[in-house]
Amino acid sequence: MTLPLPPMPRNVGSVNWIGLWTLYAREVRRFIKVHQQTVWAPVVTTLLYYAVFALSLGSAVRMVGATPYLEFLAPGLIMMAMVQNAFANTSSSVVIAKVQGNIVDILMPPLSPMELVSGFVFGGITRGVVVGLVTGLAIWAVIPLHMPHPGFVLFHAVMASMLLSLLGLIGGVWSEKFDNIAAVTNFVVTPLSFLSGTFYSVDTLPPVFWWVAHFDPFFYMIDGFRYGFIGVSDGARWLGVAVMLGVNVGLWWLAWRMFKTGYKLKA
Repeated sequence: MTLPLPPMPRNVGSVNWIGLWTLYAREVRRFIKVHQQTVWAPVVTTLLYYAVFALSLGSAVRMVGATPYLEFLAPGLIMMAMVQNAFANTSSSVVIAKVQGNIVDILMPPLSPMELVSGFVFGGITRGVVVGLVTGLAIWAVIPLHMPHPGFVLFHAVMASMLLSLLGLIGGVWSEKFDNIAAVTNFVVTPLSFLSGTFYSVDTLPPVFWWVAHFDPFFYMIDGFRYGFIGVSDGARWLGVAVMLGVNVGLWWLAWRMFKTGYKLKA
């Protein structure tokens, strides 16, 4: 008597859509279950940043070009909250799985390297966009935000969350312990965030640092996102779109290559 074959994964074309959706849903449920920590805590932190800057100005009305400073600041703070949480979602997922020794549970199912990368990254994008949306609504309750170019807002929100999700995934695969991923956060993500014009216009920087900022991909994601809200940008907008696409393609290939070769994932 022959035993029945186990059910095969339902593929459409060459993609295991059920497996991909399961991995994505797992990543989303991870941060939804602890939403006080993963969604509401970043919102409160961002509002505290905003309050500190508002109180430090006092009654002074500072302008950045023709834009009030607090209106200029808001998109940068929203973007910072988005990218930090997109990075945290993928990096923590992989590092925790490696430290606890259950990374094999992710690698054994019939998922290709591309499907694994997609599941993790789209989960990170979802967390980043959710945090950005909630943070934006919270700031909008304090100061009215306009959106003359919603296409730029949506594009840079998704592309920036994707970039940091990929960076978190790559950092998580490379890391062997929590100290390693903390080093990526402290020496890569944080400096690039603060040098990107989050709190200021890069046009006010000395020439050397102006050039440094323009080689920082974080500058383009914040500059394009801010342009969607205030209609003014410090850099070339379409160059920023090209940079975001190019960097994401490069990081996606690197993440795919890591899973393809089993770098620091397989014995």
